[in-house]
Amino acid sequence: MSTPPSAPRYTATTMGKILSFLGVSALCGALTAGLLLPVAATGGATASLGSDILDEFPPEMREKPISVPSTIYARDGETEIATFYAENRDPVELEQVAPVMQDAIIAIEDERFYEHNGTDVRALARAAANNLTNDTRQGASTITHQYVSQTLLNADYLRGAERLVISGDTTTFADRVHEARLAIEVEQEMTKEEILEGYLNIVFFGGNNYGVEATAQYLWGVSASELNLSQAATLAGLVQNPNGYNPATNPEAAQWRRDVVLSAMLRNEMITQDEHDQAVTSALDLNIQGADQGCISADFAHYFCDYVQRMILTDETFGDTPEEREELLLRGGLEITTTLDPDAQLEAETSVQETVPAADSSGAVATITSVEPGTGNVLTMAQSTEYDPDEENPERGNTTINLNVDSRQGGSGGFPVGSTLKPFIAVAWLEDGGSMDDVIDAGMTEYEDGDMWQASCVDGGQVPLRVAQDGAEATWPIVNVIDDLEQEMTIDFGLYYSVNTATVNTAYNMDLCAINDVTERLGITTATNGEPINFVQTPSAVLGATELSPMTLAEAYATFANEGERCEPRAILGITDTWGDDYQVPEIECEQVLDPDIVAEVNDTLINIAEESIAGGTAPFPMAGKTGTSQSGSNTWFVGSTEGVTTTAQIGRFTDSTNSLFGSTINDQYYEEFYGSTLAAPMWLDYMNTIAGEYPTGDFPESPDSPFDDRREYRYAFSQTTGNNEDSDGNGNEDNN
Repeated sequence: MSTPPSAPRYTATTMGKILSFLGVSALCGALTAGLLLPVAATGGATASLGSDILDEFPPEMREKPISVPSTIYARDGETEIATFYAENRDPVELEQVAPVMQDAIIAIEDERFYEHNGTDVRALARAAANNLTNDTRQGASTITHQYVSQTLLNADYLRGAERLVISGDTTTFADRVHEARLAIEVEQEMTKEEILEGYLNIVFFGGNNYGVEATAQYLWGVSASELNLSQAATLAGLVQNPNGYNPATNPEAAQWRRDVVLSAMLRNEMITQDEHDQAVTSALDLNIQGADQGCISADFAHYFCDYVQRMILTDETFGDTPEEREELLLRGGLEITTTLDPDAQLEAETSVQETVPAADSSGAVATITSVEPGTGNVLTMAQSTEYDPDEENPERGNTTINLNVDSRQGGSGGFPVGSTLKPFIAVAWLEDGGSMDDVIDAGMTEYEDGDMWQASCVDGGQVPLRVAQDGAEATWPIVNVIDDLEQEMTIDFGLYYSVNTATVNTAYNMDLCAINDVTERLGITTATNGEPINFVQTPSAVLGATELSPMTLAEAYATFANEGERCEPRAILGITDTWGDDYQVPEIECEQVLDPDIVAEVNDTLINIAEESIAGGTAPFPMAGKTGTSQSGSNTWFVGSTEGVTTTAQIGRFTDSTNSLFGSTINDQYYEEFYGSTLAAPMWLDYMNTIAGEYPTGDFPESPDSPFDDRREYRYAFSQTTGNNEDSDGNGNEDNN
């Protein structure tokens, strides 16, 4: 038979032939001696004698599970998000492999597979004679022998052995003899069908593909059960030299080798002459499928995938070291069921892209993060950028940075949150014995450097305001977006219209340590270092001059939707490995951190904001929330809830948090002014209108101290005296801090 086009030739030097002779003859000499005995006239006797000789070697079948990919699923346990693997493999039962594939591999690799007991003496003798007289090498390993060899290689890899070679073969004659003995033992313990199944699942087919199922999917996009004759012969031909006969890179060699397999099948009467002739004239007809692994290969939810991956790689539940945890993820066949709602996730991704397309000329990005009150389950995590580790360029909309979470979770340093912090100031006021109907002086528009603020948690019970730096004016000026609101008003009115002077005066007339306490109980920490906000050290933080992640705000606002019970965020429902073992994952962990009546009283105002200002008085279901705009105007927010879903919608600059969005063109629309109500709130409303109905949408509990209608009438009357209608500023509840 001619040499295959472009296929490597295994030439042997004189020294190589001598070493080969010494190696092979050590076994074959003894076997040949056996053949001289009359009793050894049959194959069975020969094999028996071979078994006796091989019994001299100590048994050791270092069998360990083969590498199996891990898969991340959505909460339904069926929608696949991404796979992770060191070896692209999808183990199947023998019944799931086309009979023509089984025949092809036997014909070319071990035509006496069903006759020998693990070691084929005839093949050994034939290979020895060939290798001593020709430049090309001929193997004599049976399928059982190869299965043993591959199993040992797999085990050696798992224990970090370095003596292995890339071709998937062991290196010494001692190895070969040892494996031959084990092959005989395997034949005594396993059926031929079990051996063939194991072999077809473990054998290397080139590239990163192992096993017949994964390779069939990669080359043609079909399962192993659907392989036709030509495809089966092509796969079987790869085993001898997976890279040399790779049909994707060396199609001529692959086709030549395929025809060799077809000839072997014809010779062994596995196919007819017509079937052979038709197959050798057919094209390879490859349909290469993407074989990327990891979050880059996900069809959706790339950033949520990254979030889950990082959770596993940093959790000692899955290994003592990062290397062990990664090994488990890549080889352990983990089935990871997450909390992700696949339908809501697709809606979130559509919403952010339609609002602010990736690489928009404005430099803005949009994010949507949803959690479930009462469980802490993360439902969605979307942002209007492309997840591309190879083309990391945030300015062009490509980044692997997860803008939804803190930096320690793979996120950014967060975004300045503006007035989304104001409800927490109101909570602290109520906990201190106040009421949403208390009147405060919102006419104070500046505070002097050195002014004393209450702070019971520090020595002396007070702290001085420090605002003077580098010769700047020693005052802290407070500015409102809405004109003519520098006067006395209720806490409720100040929160509803997001009046900055009202919020600062509220904090000035209470204990800053109480605000610290509230935000700490709500789990509010800065995105950069995970530390709580220190309002005692920086009173100006009450106006949102601090950077948080969308996830952090979603967690805190979910507490309002859950009657003051805060739940730790969780993204994983269950993990099972390839051996059927379950791993411990976080359970639902909730704690009552706020009084339900206080929450209901603050919600009274937040409900009005969402239902009247954001939904225009036509809310399709009960909702509550708050807008926010950073001091620089670079980032805008709406964080809101229904009974069953809390969602943070954020639009702002990712790479330059000091550059205002005022006067920007976003998605081909020019905006002279840009607040939380401009795009973030409408995006939130459109998204929630689509997904909220899949979750509870009942009324929020009312507090006996929440005169809902009276407050609406008060706000209306007040707005008439000041000339500030609720909708005079688009939605009337914006801020500039």
